[in-house]
Formats: sequence, structure tokens, C-alpha cells
Amino acid sequence: MRPLAAIKFEEKRSHFYAHLYLISDQSEINDILAHHRLEYKKAAHHCYAVQLIGVDGSFEDNRNDGEVGHPGRFLMEILKRNKLKSHVLIVSRVFGGIKLGPGGVSRAFKMAGNGVVELAREQGSL
Repeated sequence: MRPLAAIKFEEKRSHFYAHLYLISDQSEINDILAHHRLEYKKAAHHCYAVQLIGVDGSFEDNRNDGEVGHPGRFLMEILKRNKLKSHVLIVSRVFGGIKLGPGGVSRAFKMAGNGVVELAREQGSL
């Protein structure tokens, strides 16, 4: 599965790999997660938000994957604010050795999430 857009964001030596996917079915979420776990094996956390609103109803979910600061919730806010209704926004974090704290982690995930959505818009993918 190819993302609409992907970026790498760095904050205090931690690397945040953000990807935005267009999906049509809930089952695609597990495929995306499996791909990210293989692609970013050194990542301690794969946080995501998904919003799927269609004829058959709606589905929303977000996961923090053990990360502090509730990044899944912030990723969901990005999807809602940008009216992305059939998308998965996932950010994989590779720890760089410097603790960011809950606020720093939240900011970094927001920066990565907003950055990948902006890139998708610039590329005409949205």
C-alpha cells in the first residue's frame, strides 16, 4: 500500500516518520501497521488515527502504542480538522536518546502529522 504522502521529522535526535494513507476498508489498517512495523523495525511506537466515514456507517480509532502524551488523539484532531474522512495518519517514532516529555512528544507528533497532510495537499493528493 502506497501512502499519499510521507515525511521524516526530527526532534532532539528522535525520528518521526509520518505517512498519510487513503483507505476504503477497516481491514487495511492492520496491513498498514504490519508494513510500518517491518519498515521501521527500530521504532518503539507506531501511533495512528483513522477515520472512515461511508455509506455503511463510520469508524474512528486512534492508538498511542504506549507513547506518552496521547499522540493518537492529536493525530485524530488533524484528520478531523482537515476533513479527511477515509484516511489513516500514522507516525512511527525512533527514539534518539533524549526524552522529550509528554508535551514535547505531543508537539513532535503534531508537527509530523501536520507536515505530512500539508505535503499531500501541495502534491495534489488531497
